[in-house]
Amino acid sequence: MKRTLAEMIREFRQHWKNYVLQSVLATLTLFVALHVFSFERAIVVASLGASAFIVFAMPDSLTARASHVVGGHCVGLVCGLACLSIAGPVANPPAAYAVAICAVAVGLSIFVMVVTDTEHPPAAGTALGIVMMGCSWRTALGVIASAALLAVAHRVLRRYLRDLA
Repeated sequence: MKRTLAEMIREFRQHWKNYVLQSVLATLTLFVALHVFSFERAIVVASLGASAFIVFAMPDSLTARASHVVGGHCVGLVCGLACLSIAGPVANPPAAYAVAICAVAVGLSIFVMVVTDTEHPPAAGTALGIVMMGCSWRTALGVIASAALLAVAHRVLRRYLRDLA
């Protein structure tokens, strides 16, 4: 559904406090979460940024629920680790092999999320990031802790959040 510029301005004027508050809350939550990661794991961090968007901009969405945020990222992590352990890191093999392993990690994570009712689209990016960049214990714990932090923030701040999408 397309809105006119006038409609967007009217909605912004009516709910500007929510737009600002929820963006600041997402920023602060990710600021805390990103202290767990180093910038070498930027691909995994990107999936958590997408999760923050869902949690804070679309709090009424099914995928913003704690079970989906934490469960989805856990599934993405496990599927990424499974593909990584079977195939090894994909940074140096021939391009077709690397692409195939990455695609399998994403497809497998989608399959498992749907079967376990933990659908969270950004978590497929977690699986991809794990296969592409490898995974240390710090990264694995960081993914879980960051997803948990987003889920807790959603639950605690829920009464202040409005669906902005």
